[in-house]
Parts: sequence; C-alpha cells; structure tokens
Amino acid sequence: MSHAVRSQTRFVGRSAQKVRLIMNLVRGRQADEALSMLKFIPNGAAKAVAKVLRTAIADAEENFGLNRADLMVSKAYADEGPTRRWRRFGARGRFKPLLRRSSHLTIVLQEREGAGS
Repeated sequence: MSHAVRSQTRFVGRSAQKVRLIMNLVRGRQADEALSMLKFIPNGAAKAVAKVLRTAIADAEENFGLNRADLMVSKAYADEGPTRRWRRFGARGRFKPLLRRSSHLTIVLQEREGAGS
C-alpha cells in the first residue's frame, strides 16, 4: 500500500504565478532528481520549493518508513495567499497601490509503482 506524503508551507513571500513555473518543472519527477534540479535554478521561488520538498522527503522517511529512492512528486501546486497592499503616492495626489503577493505551497510525494514490496 503506497502512502501519500503531503507537505505544505504557507505565506511564502512570492507570487503564486512565479512559484507555479517552478512547480511545473518538479511535478512527475523522482524526489531526489527534483531536489538536485532545484539547486541549479536561479529563481528565488526555487529555494522555497526545495525547502518544502526536503520536508516532504524527511516526513516520508521518518514517519512512514519509505525509501527515499522510491519517492516521486505526484502533485505540486501553489495557491494564492493573502495580498498585502502598501500605499504609494503618485503625482497629482494619486494613489498607486503596491501589491505584495504571497502563496501557499503544497507538495505530495508517493512511492513509485512496484517499489517497496
């Protein structure tokens, strides 16, 4: 019976749109392969995704006794978090809001088919 190991990080200071670009690269790959790939992506969101992935791998090994080599990223998604609106004043007394977006990251790992028997 394969377990689904879910790890989540909330209120990451990156927009969900930018994080989804990284999540699309990771989805469907082996966990170790995805982790090593994230090291070489020069994007700030890659660091946050790698942190969630490392947590999910550690949970799978410690809590469920799964083998690290058999883990695959079955689901990876980024939902929008709250948006902080900062005041910025423009010319002629106009108001220009600065939007500080955040996101919630979720990664689900599963064992490969036919592994761990």
